[in-house]
Amino acid sequence: MKILIIEDEKELAQSIVEYLSEENYLCELASGFSEAMNKIDVFNYDCILLDITLPDGNGLKILEELKKENKQDGVIIISAKNSVDDKIKGLQIGADDYLSKPFHLSELTARIYSLIRRKQFNNSNVIQQDELEIDLLAKTVAVNGQPVTLTKKEFDLLIYFIGNKNRVLSKSTLAEHLSGDFADMLDNHDFVYAHVKNLKKKLSDAGCEACIKTVYGTGYKWEG
Repeated sequence: MKILIIEDEKELAQSIVEYLSEENYLCELASGFSEAMNKIDVFNYDCILLDITLPDGNGLKILEELKKENKQDGVIIISAKNSVDDKIKGLQIGADDYLSKPFHLSELTARIYSLIRRKQFNNSNVIQQDELEIDLLAKTVAVNGQPVTLTKKEFDLLIYFIGNKNRVLSKSTLAEHLSGDFADMLDNHDFVYAHVKNLKKKLSDAGCEACIKTVYGTGYKWEG
């Protein structure tokens, strides 16, 4: 799962990155309004942590732009502002949640998890599709009740496929999801093919019907 942290307080931003990275989230940073706008114009995120007060602009303008472009990125406002008006305005514009500074990183992680679960998986901790069962909280996968061991990238890929089932996902989209900003620096996206191939083999070997379909010349999709 990919997170964009829009926060100009360097120490706080780095603390959030370190904590969320330990929780297996892929994190990107934007320290100001302009940098954040550039990122959301190019990339999509599972969750955006948005500070309202930025050195070169108002964070609520970023939220307005997200909604204007009809982007589906989840947004949690994180701000030192305790004004009820700011909170109400942010939620009215389209923020999914609001967390006032200071906050515990464990609570922030719980809010992120809850938002992603709510937006992508109908508020469920467990995804069940035929013989396949995924526990989002425990980050475990089982086929016919037997555990399947996946790498972090394979698990993230599986969740991304299911969260976008029946949609064709290009190799570049999958590369961006798995590698974030670094995807633009790669000569090719062969690593995407390798991860998809390994994931398909592990599921197939465990007895899971092949749900990942190759769309030749385009990418892949999860059918279900």
